Amino acid sequence: MSYRLGIDIGGTFTDANLMNEETGEVFTAKVSSTPKDPALGFGEAAHRILREQNVAPAEVSFVMHATTVATNSIIEGKVARTGFVTTDGFRDMLEIARQIRPTLYDLHFEKPRPLVPRYLCLGIPERLDASGGILVPLDEGAVRLAAEQLRREGVEAIAVCLLHAYTNAEHERRVGEILGECYPEAVISLSSEVAPEFREYSRASTTVINACIRPVVARYLQGIEERLRRDGVKGEMLVMQSGGGMYSFAAASEKPVFMVESGPAAGVISATHLGSSLGHEDVISFDMGGTTAKVGLIQDGTPRVTKDYEVGATAKSTGGASRGEGYPIRTPVIDLVEIGAGGGSIAWVDSGGVLRVGSHSAGADPGPVCYGRGGTEPTISDANLVLGRLNPAFFLGGEIALDEAAARRSVQ
Repeated sequence: MSYRLGIDIGGTFTDANLMNEETGEVFTAKVSSTPKDPALGFGEAAHRILREQNVAPAEVSFVMHATTVATNSIIEGKVARTGFVTTDGFRDMLEIARQIRPTLYDLHFEKPRPLVPRYLCLGIPERLDASGGILVPLDEGAVRLAAEQLRREGVEAIAVCLLHAYTNAEHERRVGEILGECYPEAVISLSSEVAPEFREYSRASTTVINACIRPVVARYLQGIEERLRRDGVKGEMLVMQSGGGMYSFAAASEKPVFMVESGPAAGVISATHLGSSLGHEDVISFDMGGTTAKVGLIQDGTPRVTKDYEVGATAKSTGGASRGEGYPIRTPVIDLVEIGAGGGSIAWVDSGGVLRVGSHSAGADPGPVCYGRGGTEPTISDANLVLGRLNPAFFLGGEIALDEAAARRSVQ
């Protein structure tokens, strides 16, 4: 027998899905997520479903993973210390960003803080024209000085984005080579490899995001792979991309920016397959987890894919024009609307006495009050328990006994 194992890590729960490749039979399991180290929840979910179905690790031919670890690292600011190298005169590109704002008349709006501080943004004398012709030759000595400066500052990753590198990557590749020679410990991301398209700010932002999450994602995926290999899993290991495709753990470690919306994309692809199986080509997918709720549209059997979106603590949608609320990314992504309303979303009363829900979430630790793990603020799950929509004796397959009295006190 051979099996395919799918693991999806959410803010509250981690889900495992095991499919028998010969019979098509599907088995599921669910465990609580482990926010401090998501890999622990991954391992627990994998072990549980294999143990419950009496499947040997060697029988797993594919491991497919959807995760929000890349998104969370950006939102929470837990990214690698990163340097930025660009054409001389353009070091303030990340600071200037775009002259747009989500609320036109909000005088107190503040743009997201650049992921790379200005003193780690360095300009290199060189210049190409729009067709890729060399106007100013690359100053290799300046590149070496930049490498030494970034080494002294202790950066872990370096993003390189030179003007018009999408038409001629010669200078950018040479900059990457010199940085690698002078500072081999740093991971280097080139815009001509990550996002070789025009519009320098979105290209630079995409490259910076790729660079600053590379060490985080690489360590995470490497930890998972080493653990699975030790346990005897020999199958191929794949990660869901934001656009709905799959790529290997190795490729994801090199270009993690393509998996920023990995988890939400998997839900839309699943809804597309289910709708097609039932004979429905036009489907609205609704994916409500513990932290967020996501809606996608599938028309004529195909989910809509866009190329420009934003990620960050306040970004709300992957589709449509950029609004200046987050960091722009220019990679393929399934078009979604996402709001901070999930089972763990916390209810509160604003200064005007109006009941509000979200976007803050109780997550998996401590979780809703009814979990009995130290939560004190009422959530959607607590309200559903009070309203009788949840069975307190059979939550998570009976593994968690919900405390209805505590939920009622918190709501009141």
